Amino acid sequence: MKNIFARSSAALLSLCMLTGLTSCAAKEANEPVANTPADEANEKYIALTFDDGPNTSTTNEVLDILEEYNVKASFFLIGDNIDDKSAKAVKRAHDMGCEIDNHSKSHDYMDKMTVDEIKYEIKYVDDYVYKITGEYPSFFRPPFIAVSDDMYSAIDIPFICGKGCDDWMDDVTAKQRADAVIKNAKDGQIVLLHDAEGNKQTVKALKTIIPALQKEGYTFVTLNELFECKNVEPDEDHMYSIVPDTDTAA
Repeated sequence: MKNIFARSSAALLSLCMLTGLTSCAAKEANEPVANTPADEANEKYIALTFDDGPNTSTTNEVLDILEEYNVKASFFLIGDNIDDKSAKAVKRAHDMGCEIDNHSKSHDYMDKMTVDEIKYEIKYVDDYVYKITGEYPSFFRPPFIAVSDDMYSAIDIPFICGKGCDDWMDDVTAKQRADAVIKNAKDGQIVLLHDAEGNKQTVKALKTIIPALQKEGYTFVTLNELFECKNVEPDEDHMYSIVPDTDTAA
């Protein structure tokens, strides 16, 4: 995995040099960051992440908002949700500079699976993502955040959790979701959201979350960019909700 991360880091740095749009590169070059007002820019980075896609409706609605505010995010895909139609949303996200990551094939409790079953769940999504984007996922989010020693042994990319706002629950309003994300925002935070089909309240909440955090000086980055900007190499045996995480030596 270290070779994969090294290649990802090298590619990211090359992109920074070519475009000047990557947040950490823009900072080092003393250039204003595209998605944060220049007069408020500082070293506050945050990563929006979305679970349970892709689909042809909500995923694209999320992408519309990201595009409107010129921000990037990371999408954790369920393999069983990928087909020829939803793959177009994945390709769109990738072309926008978003990151495509792994959330298992079936979204079942992988901590109850055998090693071979775990490997199959991961490989299915990895191969599908590579087919669509030409790149393999860099990170994995366990379904239900349920983990086991066998999962850590069988999966050779870092695990991601994040700070959620219960946006998978229908009775949590868009305002409650937005308020929770904004209140809990910290430098290096990974925000756990869902672009599951029909999740209109999270789409609505994003219209409050993104401009509010931009006004507070946050720059939205992908997960690879977050680790890169924080000069942290992710540890495969740790699950991250914030970077750097003082509970790990990574």
